[in-house]
Amino acid sequence: MKATNKLKHDVIISGAGPVGLFLACELALAKCTVLILEKAEKATSPLKQLPFGIRGLSAPTIEALYRRGLFEELEIHKRLKNPHITATPQQGAQRQVGHFGGIPLLAGNIDASQWEYRLPGSPETSLISEIAELETILTRRATALGVEIRRGCPVTGVHQTGESVTVWSANEHFESKWLVGCDGSRSAVRKMGGFEFAGTEPEFTGYTTLVNIADPEKLRPGRNVTSAGMYMQSQPGYVLMQDFDRGAFHNSEEPITREHIQEVLRRISGTDVTINALHTATTWTDRARQATQYGNGRILLAGDAAHIHSPLGGQGLNLGLGDAMNLGWKLAALVRNHASKDLLDTYHAERHPVGAQVLDWSRAQVAIMRPDPHARALHAIFRDLLNTRDGATYTAGRIWGIYNRYELDGGHPLTGRNVPNFELENGAKMGELMRDGEMILLDFEGNASIAALVNKYATQIKYISCNATDRLGLSAVLIRPDGIIAWVSDGGTDNTAHLAQILRQYWNVVPH
Repeated sequence: MKATNKLKHDVIISGAGPVGLFLACELALAKCTVLILEKAEKATSPLKQLPFGIRGLSAPTIEALYRRGLFEELEIHKRLKNPHITATPQQGAQRQVGHFGGIPLLAGNIDASQWEYRLPGSPETSLISEIAELETILTRRATALGVEIRRGCPVTGVHQTGESVTVWSANEHFESKWLVGCDGSRSAVRKMGGFEFAGTEPEFTGYTTLVNIADPEKLRPGRNVTSAGMYMQSQPGYVLMQDFDRGAFHNSEEPITREHIQEVLRRISGTDVTINALHTATTWTDRARQATQYGNGRILLAGDAAHIHSPLGGQGLNLGLGDAMNLGWKLAALVRNHASKDLLDTYHAERHPVGAQVLDWSRAQVAIMRPDPHARALHAIFRDLLNTRDGATYTAGRIWGIYNRYELDGGHPLTGRNVPNFELENGAKMGELMRDGEMILLDFEGNASIAALVNKYATQIKYISCNATDRLGLSAVLIRPDGIIAWVSDGGTDNTAHLAQILRQYWNVVPH
């Protein structure tokens, strides 16, 4: 058996999808050596490209890409129309910007002024991208940062000790300090690592297909919930369906044929529509499961390896990228001996509740889409709610991650939230100051005691003293590398002692 040098890499990541690549970038930015093992031979796949690979990016994801200088590389959103808009695109206030359980979410019903702390110049709250585009951008960045990516290397064995992890792939094995499974819903790392994956079984089989339809006029445009399921024809030949068979077809080994797709579409739509050709098709379900722990010794999980749910609302990719952003700096701090295991334990404590909430959000959408009278009654109520300003604003805020907040120690409402994009008086913006992935103490008033305290952590924290055009009534703020506010001073009282306590929680090694 061929072996690599022992502990050549600090971290091995299984999976070169967006989550694994983004995590690798975060670790490499913090000077960790990273190896990615990807089972697929090629980086590209038809299912990752338009129209199958379409994904909506939420505010935290967009902000994360912006803070690392990757946002400007996104191109598809500049030319791609919202894929959920009907065949006759709506304009202005009636433009559809999302949905909840198939109910359109209209731009004109959303009151963005209700979202506090979003300053002028902040990135968009949502936009459209595709998996292939994200993987291309992140692969380019990871390679530039020195990440080694090996394709055609599925993880076939895992063994950990108190000091390291050994990973087997075919006739080779690799050793590292840590292993992170970012290898999707059927994660080999999760199974080999002994993780419990708890949750609920599916209600339906979902179909995403690219077909030739002889008589497309027989199908109503947009998303249609019927007495037999749901179908949507959003682009010529692009048909999405939900057949409430409790996932039977998805779990079977039957091939996806033209005849089968035609039968399901006819039954759900109540028409005699004819499919001439089937080009590409994939199935999925609303199975909702989550690892009860995101870490087991030196093995960690992120993305779909840690949680799966239906793609309704498009939150899965954003949830996984949030995992990577949260985990990256914490694992890097531990690798570099700048922090204790206690910091890494906060990865599960902070991200598991977020994942559980998204799973429930997915289940709620399925509950109002079932083809039965109870679901139709709920559907009508939710439709009325989404046609109100408060209902639409709340729903959009949930889908786009506006309300995301970690329960951190501190009474200010900004603590635990994404940092606003402050614009400093010298012209710099907060997001642009975070390109190097360091923790930042932003001191608007040049407080000498704060400066002296932070100076003790000079290699872990970047101290910036400068006023802002709008500082939201704050005098100083501590921003984690993932953009989360860890401490706030509003100038009312001297809470430097609390800042010292927070810093000791994050960094247990103070350079001399």
